[in-house]
Amino acid sequence: MPNPLRRSVSAGTSLLVPALLLCLFSFTASEAFAQDTPAPFPFQKQLDRMDLAVSVTGVINSDVNGIEQRDATSTHNNLAISPSSTVGELITLRYTAKPYVGFEYNFGNFRNAQNYTYTPKLPSNQLTSAQAGVHEITLGYVAHPRKIFGVQPYLGVGGGTIHFTPTSGGGEGLPFQYRAVYYYSFGVEQNFPSSHFGVRAGFRQLIYLAPDFGENYLTITRRTRTSEPTFGFFARF
Repeated sequence: MPNPLRRSVSAGTSLLVPALLLCLFSFTASEAFAQDTPAPFPFQKQLDRMDLAVSVTGVINSDVNGIEQRDATSTHNNLAISPSSTVGELITLRYTAKPYVGFEYNFGNFRNAQNYTYTPKLPSNQLTSAQAGVHEITLGYVAHPRKIFGVQPYLGVGGGTIHFTPTSGGGEGLPFQYRAVYYYSFGVEQNFPSSHFGVRAGFRQLIYLAPDFGENYLTITRRTRTSEPTFGFFARF
């Protein structure tokens, strides 16, 4: 007479073996899939917090005047410096850790002329203008407050250096000069839908000592301002 217990054990064994084989195959397949999937880039989280912007800037310079500092035996005249207005470009690399914790690096570039007017008027051979390329290198803090009507505002402040390089044609043979510069900025930005790209518009103002190119007859030790409305595009990493 057949043994019911032995029959149930045999049936259980026949079901258990395929189940074990199926589990083994599933585990092996999952391991192979995990090995084929590339590991995430180790610094991807930090890259996600960065963006690079390229902007066009208007460059509006303030006039400044004072007593020029010639040697003690010369007559000191009033000197008015009127830099020309122009356009330039601005490149900004920004890192935003949190809405109120962000940092940026700025590189700005433009060219203008420093125009000089003396009172009383000096002889005709006196320098009246000098053309120079101007390069800004600054670091700053930037914050992104809450959105307003779906648009992201930002505020920034920082400092660095501004480099005046007289041109070969209109620089009148003057030497280059560095000046410390401080700036503040504000504006708005907006990402394009489902994209790593966006648009940014703002306003910046640079504050620095008027350049004199190391010449005492151009020295008035007055601070001047450069105002820069900006518009450009940015890309997030």
